[in-house]
Amino acid sequence: MTENNSKPKFEDFITFYEKAVLPLQKENIGLIRLDGQLKGDTRVTFAYFDYEGKTWRVNADTHIDRLKIAYDEFVKGNDPFQIKYLRDNRKAYLAIKGQPVRNAKLYIYA
Repeated sequence: MTENNSKPKFEDFITFYEKAVLPLQKENIGLIRLDGQLKGDTRVTFAYFDYEGKTWRVNADTHIDRLKIAYDEFVKGNDPFQIKYLRDNRKAYLAIKGQPVRNAKLYIYA
């Protein structure tokens, strides 16, 4: 028997936040990151969502407070994300407008 290790995919960021992040946070009140760790990096995928015609991968080391900032802006009717590119211009990632690039703690890649 094989295990199904596929990660959930959501139609948009709001659905991702409401169906994946909020329940996780309610179960674990003190959670800082999606993976439950306090530090260290990981390339483990937590979930996927669609945005601007692309599917975006959310790494498990993303901080929940950064996702909350983006969610609150979406609820207000603002688009909090801007698409940026890594130095080699091959891989796109999402950043929150107005947030510092360094130490962003938001790891969402196309």
